[in-house]
Amino acid sequence: MLRWIIVTRPRLAPQIRLAQDYFPSPKFSRFISSAYLSIYHKQLRIERAGMPPAIVAIEDIGIVVLEHPQITLTHCLLSALPANQVVIVTCNDKYIPCGLLLPLEGNTLQQERFEARIEASKPLKKQLCQHTIQAKIRNQANLLTKRSTDAKPLYRWAEMVKSGDSTNLEARAAATYWHNVMRDRTRDINARFLRGQHGEPPNNLLNYGYAILRATTARALVATGLPPTLGIHHANRYNAYCLADDIMEPYRPFVDELVLIMLDSDMDTPEILTPDHKKMLLRVPTLDVRMDDNKSPLMVAMQRTAASLVKCFSGESRKLLYPEMPWFHSTTDSAPTDPCG
Repeated sequence: MLRWIIVTRPRLAPQIRLAQDYFPSPKFSRFISSAYLSIYHKQLRIERAGMPPAIVAIEDIGIVVLEHPQITLTHCLLSALPANQVVIVTCNDKYIPCGLLLPLEGNTLQQERFEARIEASKPLKKQLCQHTIQAKIRNQANLLTKRSTDAKPLYRWAEMVKSGDSTNLEARAAATYWHNVMRDRTRDINARFLRGQHGEPPNNLLNYGYAILRATTARALVATGLPPTLGIHHANRYNAYCLADDIMEPYRPFVDELVLIMLDSDMDTPEILTPDHKKMLLRVPTLDVRMDDNKSPLMVAMQRTAASLVKCFSGESRKLLYPEMPWFHSTTDSAPTDPCG
Protein backbone atom coordinates (compact mmCIF):
# COMPACT_ATOMS: atom_id res chain seq x y z
CA MET A 1 0.00 0.00 0.00
CA LEU A 2 1.36 3.39 -0.98
CA ARG A 3 1.51 5.96 1.77
CA TRP A 4 2.90 9.48 1.56
CA ILE A 5 2.00 12.56 3.49
CA ILE A 6 2.26 16.32 3.05
CA VAL A 7 2.21 18.52 6.15
CA THR A 8 1.24 22.10 5.37
CA ARG A 9 2.81 25.10 7.08
CA PRO A 10 0.66 26.26 10.01
CA ARG A 11 1.03 29.93 9.12
CA LEU A 12 -0.88 29.22 5.91
CA ALA A 13 -3.11 26.33 6.95
CA PRO A 14 -3.11 25.27 10.61
CA GLN A 15 -3.77 21.63 9.95
CA ILE A 16 -2.19 18.57 8.40
CA ARG A 17 -3.18 18.09 4.81
CA LEU A 18 -2.73 14.87 2.87
CA ALA A 19 -2.63 14.76 -0.90
CA GLN A 20 -6.15 13.89 -2.08
CA ASP A 21 -8.09 14.12 -5.29
CA TYR A 22 -7.79 17.87 -5.99
CA PHE A 23 -7.20 18.40 -2.25
CA PRO A 24 -10.77 19.41 -1.34
CA SER A 25 -10.28 19.12 2.42
CA PRO A 26 -7.48 18.56 4.99
CA LYS A 27 -8.24 14.86 5.42
CA PHE A 28 -5.98 11.86 5.32
CA SER A 29 -5.92 9.51 2.34
CA ARG A 30 -4.31 6.17 1.70
CA PHE A 31 -3.25 5.21 -1.80
CA ILE A 32 -2.95 1.71 -3.24
CA SER A 33 -0.98 2.57 -6.38
CA SER A 34 2.40 4.11 -7.10
CA ALA A 35 2.85 7.86 -7.45
CA TYR A 36 5.01 10.04 -9.64
CA LEU A 37 5.91 13.39 -8.05
CA SER A 38 7.31 16.18 -10.18
CA ILE A 39 7.37 19.95 -10.76
CA TYR A 40 4.70 21.64 -12.87
CA HIS A 41 4.77 25.44 -13.18
CA LYS A 42 6.90 25.57 -10.01
CA GLN A 43 4.32 23.57 -8.05
CA LEU A 44 4.18 19.97 -6.86
CA ARG A 45 2.39 17.69 -9.33
CA ILE A 46 1.12 14.27 -8.20
CA GLU A 47 0.31 11.61 -10.77
CA ARG A 48 -1.25 8.27 -9.90
CA ALA A 49 -2.48 5.44 -12.09
CA GLY A 50 -6.15 5.79 -12.87
CA MET A 51 -6.45 9.18 -11.12
CA PRO A 52 -6.35 12.72 -12.50
CA PRO A 53 -3.21 14.71 -11.63
CA ALA A 54 -3.24 16.91 -8.53
CA ILE A 55 -1.31 20.12 -7.87
CA VAL A 56 -0.07 21.43 -4.51
CA ALA A 57 1.56 24.84 -3.96
CA ILE A 58 5.10 24.14 -2.76
CA GLU A 59 5.16 27.31 -0.66
CA ASP A 60 2.34 25.85 1.44
CA ILE A 61 4.26 22.70 2.32
CA GLY A 62 6.33 22.30 5.50
CA ILE A 63 7.17 18.59 5.67
CA VAL A 64 6.85 15.72 3.19
CA VAL A 65 6.89 12.15 4.54
CA LEU A 66 7.58 9.37 2.02
CA GLU A 67 6.83 5.83 3.16
CA HIS A 68 6.55 3.46 0.19
CA PRO A 69 9.50 2.44 -2.03
CA GLN A 70 7.44 2.79 -5.23
CA ILE A 71 7.17 6.56 -4.95
CA THR A 72 9.15 8.28 -7.70
CA LEU A 73 10.43 11.88 -7.46
CA THR A 74 12.16 13.93 -10.12
CA HIS A 75 15.46 15.66 -9.42
CA CYS A 76 13.84 19.02 -10.11
CA LEU A 77 11.35 18.36 -7.30
CA LEU A 78 14.10 17.24 -4.93
CA SER A 79 15.85 20.55 -5.62
CA ALA A 80 12.71 22.69 -5.36
CA LEU A 81 11.45 21.33 -2.04
CA PRO A 82 14.55 22.18 0.07
CA ALA A 83 14.84 25.50 -1.78
CA ASN A 84 11.41 26.35 -0.35
CA GLN A 85 12.37 25.27 3.20
CA VAL A 86 10.52 21.94 2.88
CA VAL A 87 11.85 19.00 4.88
CA ILE A 88 11.70 15.54 3.29
CA VAL A 89 11.40 12.54 5.62
CA THR A 90 12.00 9.05 4.22
CA CYS A 91 10.96 5.80 5.90
CA ASN A 92 12.37 2.28 6.05
CA ASP A 93 10.69 -1.01 5.12
CA LYS A 94 8.74 -0.90 8.38
CA TYR A 95 7.43 2.58 7.51
CA ILE A 96 9.42 4.18 10.32
CA PRO A 97 11.21 7.50 9.57
CA CYS A 98 14.90 6.84 8.90
CA GLY A 99 16.16 9.72 6.75
CA LEU A 100 15.97 13.51 6.69
CA LEU A 101 16.69 15.88 3.79
CA LEU A 102 17.18 19.50 4.90
CA PRO A 103 17.93 22.71 2.98
CA LEU A 104 21.67 23.27 2.66
CA GLU A 105 21.26 27.05 2.82
CA GLY A 106 18.45 28.00 5.15
CA ASN A 107 19.35 31.61 5.94
CA THR A 108 21.27 34.48 4.33
CA LEU A 109 23.28 34.94 7.55
CA GLN A 110 24.19 31.27 7.80
CA GLN A 111 27.98 31.74 7.98
CA GLU A 112 27.69 34.40 10.67
CA ARG A 113 25.40 32.18 12.76
CA PHE A 114 27.57 29.11 12.28
CA GLU A 115 30.50 31.11 13.66
CA ALA A 116 28.43 32.39 16.57
CA ARG A 117 27.44 28.84 17.45
CA ILE A 118 31.00 27.55 17.21
CA GLU A 119 32.35 30.41 19.34
CA ALA A 120 29.66 30.03 22.03
CA SER A 121 31.31 29.85 25.46
CA LYS A 122 31.05 26.79 27.67
CA PRO A 123 29.22 28.73 30.43
CA LEU A 124 26.62 29.89 27.89
CA LYS A 125 26.06 26.36 26.62
CA LYS A 126 25.68 25.09 30.18
CA GLN A 127 23.19 27.83 30.96
CA LEU A 128 21.15 27.04 27.84
CA CYS A 129 21.26 23.38 28.81
CA GLN A 130 19.92 24.31 32.25
CA HIS A 131 17.02 26.30 30.77
CA THR A 132 16.19 23.47 28.37
CA ILE A 133 16.13 20.75 31.01
CA GLN A 134 14.14 22.91 33.41
CA ALA A 135 11.53 23.51 30.71
CA LYS A 136 11.41 19.80 29.89
CA ILE A 137 10.92 18.70 33.50
CA ARG A 138 8.27 21.37 34.11
CA ASN A 139 6.34 20.22 31.05
CA GLN A 140 6.62 16.62 32.20
CA ALA A 141 5.33 17.65 35.63
CA ASN A 142 2.49 19.64 34.09
CA LEU A 143 1.41 16.64 32.02
CA LEU A 144 1.39 14.41 35.10
CA THR A 145 -0.65 17.02 36.99
CA LYS A 146 -3.02 17.32 34.06
CA ARG A 147 -3.61 13.58 34.31
CA SER A 148 -4.24 13.73 38.08
CA THR A 149 -0.86 12.31 39.11
CA ASP A 150 1.30 13.76 41.86
CA ALA A 151 4.18 15.65 40.25
CA LYS A 152 5.58 17.60 43.18
CA PRO A 153 9.00 15.87 43.02
CA LEU A 154 9.37 16.94 39.36
CA TYR A 155 8.43 20.56 40.11
CA ARG A 156 11.03 20.53 42.89
CA TRP A 157 13.72 19.01 40.69
CA ALA A 158 13.02 21.52 37.90
CA GLU A 159 13.94 24.32 40.31
CA MET A 160 17.06 22.44 41.44
CA VAL A 161 18.61 21.94 37.98
CA LYS A 162 22.09 23.44 37.95
CA SER A 163 24.13 24.83 35.09
CA GLY A 164 24.82 21.99 32.65
CA ASP A 165 22.60 19.71 34.79
CA SER A 166 25.70 18.61 36.70
CA THR A 167 23.57 16.56 39.14
CA ASN A 168 21.77 14.74 36.29
CA LEU A 169 18.28 15.62 37.47
CA GLU A 170 16.99 15.12 33.92
CA ALA A 171 17.52 11.36 34.25
CA ARG A 172 16.05 11.26 37.74
CA ALA A 173 12.95 13.12 36.60
CA ALA A 174 12.63 10.88 33.54
CA ALA A 175 12.57 7.71 35.65
CA THR A 176 9.75 9.07 37.82
CA TYR A 177 7.91 10.55 34.86
CA TRP A 178 7.83 7.39 32.74
CA HIS A 179 6.88 5.21 35.70
CA ASN A 180 3.81 7.38 36.29
CA VAL A 181 2.76 8.66 32.89
CA MET A 182 2.73 5.20 31.28
CA ARG A 183 1.47 3.24 34.26
CA ASP A 184 -0.78 0.37 33.11
CA ARG A 185 -0.02 1.22 29.48
CA THR A 186 2.08 -1.84 28.64
CA ARG A 187 0.71 -5.06 27.18
CA ASP A 188 1.37 -6.70 30.51
CA ILE A 189 -0.35 -4.33 32.92
CA ASN A 190 1.81 -5.67 35.74
CA ALA A 191 5.05 -4.80 33.93
CA ARG A 192 6.81 -1.46 34.41
CA PHE A 193 7.09 0.64 31.27
CA LEU A 194 10.65 0.99 29.99
CA ARG A 195 11.26 3.84 27.56
CA GLY A 196 13.57 2.83 24.73
CA GLN A 197 14.09 3.11 20.99
CA HIS A 198 13.57 -0.64 20.59
CA GLY A 199 11.23 -1.19 23.52
CA GLU A 200 7.80 -2.76 23.42
CA PRO A 201 4.69 -0.76 22.46
CA PRO A 202 3.73 1.97 23.05
CA ASN A 203 7.39 2.88 22.45
CA ASN A 204 6.74 2.63 18.71
CA LEU A 205 4.10 5.35 18.96
CA LEU A 206 6.52 7.59 20.84
CA ASN A 207 9.34 6.86 18.39
CA TYR A 208 7.25 7.86 15.38
CA GLY A 209 6.00 11.03 17.06
CA TYR A 210 9.52 11.99 18.15
CA ALA A 211 10.81 11.43 14.60
CA ILE A 212 8.28 13.95 13.26
CA LEU A 213 9.17 16.33 16.09
CA ARG A 214 12.88 15.97 15.28
CA ALA A 215 12.27 16.82 11.63
CA THR A 216 10.25 19.87 12.67
CA THR A 217 13.05 20.99 14.99
CA ALA A 218 15.80 20.51 12.41
CA ARG A 219 13.79 22.47 9.87
CA ALA A 220 13.37 25.40 12.29
CA LEU A 221 17.09 25.45 13.12
CA VAL A 222 18.18 25.40 9.49
CA ALA A 223 15.70 28.17 8.66
CA THR A 224 17.39 30.41 11.24
CA GLY A 225 20.85 29.63 9.88
CA LEU A 226 21.98 27.27 12.66
CA PRO A 227 23.56 23.86 12.05
CA PRO A 228 21.41 21.10 13.63
CA THR A 229 24.58 19.14 14.43
CA LEU A 230 26.47 21.12 17.10
CA GLY A 231 24.58 20.54 20.33
CA ILE A 232 24.55 22.37 23.65
CA HIS A 233 24.18 19.16 25.68
CA HIS A 234 24.03 16.15 23.37
CA ALA A 235 27.50 15.35 22.02
CA ASN A 236 27.33 11.92 20.38
CA ARG A 237 29.95 11.84 17.65
CA TYR A 238 27.67 9.61 15.55
CA ASN A 239 24.63 11.88 15.85
CA ALA A 240 24.18 14.40 13.06
CA TYR A 241 21.33 16.19 14.86
CA CYS A 242 22.64 16.87 18.36
CA LEU A 243 21.34 20.45 18.49
CA ALA A 244 17.92 19.39 17.19
CA ASP A 245 17.79 16.68 19.87
CA ASP A 246 18.63 19.28 22.51
CA ILE A 247 16.05 21.85 21.45
CA MET A 248 13.21 19.36 21.02
CA GLU A 249 13.45 18.08 24.61
CA PRO A 250 10.86 20.43 26.20
CA TYR A 251 8.51 19.63 23.30
CA ARG A 252 8.53 15.87 23.92
CA PRO A 253 5.69 15.96 26.51
CA PHE A 254 3.37 17.31 23.81
CA VAL A 255 4.04 14.14 21.81
CA ASP A 256 3.60 12.07 24.97
CA GLU A 257 0.19 13.64 25.58
CA LEU A 258 -0.90 12.86 22.02
CA VAL A 259 0.15 9.22 22.49
CA LEU A 260 -1.78 9.06 25.77
CA ILE A 261 -4.88 10.40 24.01
CA MET A 262 -4.51 7.61 21.46
CA LEU A 263 -4.18 5.03 24.22
CA ASP A 264 -7.16 6.49 26.06
CA SER A 265 -9.23 5.97 22.92
CA ASP A 266 -8.50 2.21 23.09
CA MET A 267 -6.45 2.21 19.90
CA ASP A 268 -4.46 -1.00 19.58
CA THR A 269 -0.66 -0.66 19.51
CA PRO A 270 0.65 -3.33 17.12
CA GLU A 271 4.32 -3.85 16.36
CA ILE A 272 3.83 -2.15 12.99
CA LEU A 273 1.84 1.06 13.16
CA THR A 274 -1.28 1.39 11.03
CA PRO A 275 -2.18 4.41 8.88
CA ASP A 276 -4.67 5.44 11.58
CA HIS A 277 -1.87 5.62 14.15
CA LYS A 278 0.25 7.71 11.82
CA LYS A 279 -2.69 9.94 10.97
CA MET A 280 -2.84 10.93 14.63
CA LEU A 281 0.93 11.24 15.13
CA LEU A 282 1.35 13.43 12.05
CA ARG A 283 -0.63 16.07 13.92
CA VAL A 284 2.50 16.83 15.95
CA PRO A 285 3.64 19.90 13.94
CA THR A 286 0.19 21.45 14.19
CA LEU A 287 -0.57 20.77 17.86
CA ASP A 288 -1.60 23.92 19.70
CA VAL A 289 1.01 25.02 22.24
CA ARG A 290 1.23 28.10 24.45
CA MET A 291 4.26 30.37 24.66
CA ASP A 292 4.22 33.74 26.45
CA ASP A 293 0.43 33.45 26.83
CA ASN A 294 0.06 33.17 23.05
CA LYS A 295 -1.32 30.02 21.43
CA SER A 296 0.19 28.83 18.15
CA PRO A 297 0.88 25.61 16.23
CA LEU A 298 3.93 23.71 17.48
CA MET A 299 5.78 24.31 14.21
CA VAL A 300 5.46 28.08 14.67
CA ALA A 301 6.51 27.86 18.33
CA MET A 302 9.56 25.87 17.29
CA GLN A 303 10.55 28.67 14.93
CA ARG A 304 10.35 31.12 17.84
CA THR A 305 12.51 28.81 19.96
CA ALA A 306 15.11 28.59 17.21
CA ALA A 307 15.08 32.37 16.78
CA SER A 308 15.61 32.85 20.52
CA LEU A 309 18.57 30.45 20.35
CA VAL A 310 20.13 32.63 17.64
CA LYS A 311 19.81 35.63 19.95
CA CYS A 312 21.51 33.70 22.75
CA PHE A 313 24.47 32.81 20.55
CA SER A 314 24.75 36.40 19.26
CA GLY A 315 24.70 37.83 22.78
CA GLU A 316 21.34 39.58 22.46
CA SER A 317 19.67 37.32 25.03
CA ARG A 318 20.55 34.75 27.70
CA LYS A 319 17.32 32.76 27.81
CA LEU A 320 15.59 30.37 25.44
CA LEU A 321 11.88 30.58 24.70
CA TYR A 322 9.99 27.34 25.20
CA PRO A 323 6.27 26.54 25.29
CA GLU A 324 4.63 25.54 28.55
CA MET A 325 2.43 22.48 28.78
CA PRO A 326 -0.93 23.43 30.36
CA TRP A 327 -1.41 21.46 33.59
CA PHE A 328 -5.19 21.85 33.69
CA HIS A 329 -8.13 21.06 31.44
CA SER A 330 -9.93 24.28 30.59
CA THR A 331 -11.77 25.93 27.74
CA THR A 332 -10.87 29.38 29.07
CA ASP A 333 -7.61 31.25 29.37
CA SER A 334 -7.81 31.45 33.17
CA ALA A 335 -5.89 28.92 35.25
CA PRO A 336 -6.79 27.46 38.63
CA THR A 337 -4.48 27.59 41.64
CA ASP A 338 -0.87 26.61 40.93
CA PRO A 339 -0.33 22.90 41.78
CA CYS A 340 2.95 23.77 43.48
CA GLY A 341 1.20 26.15 45.85
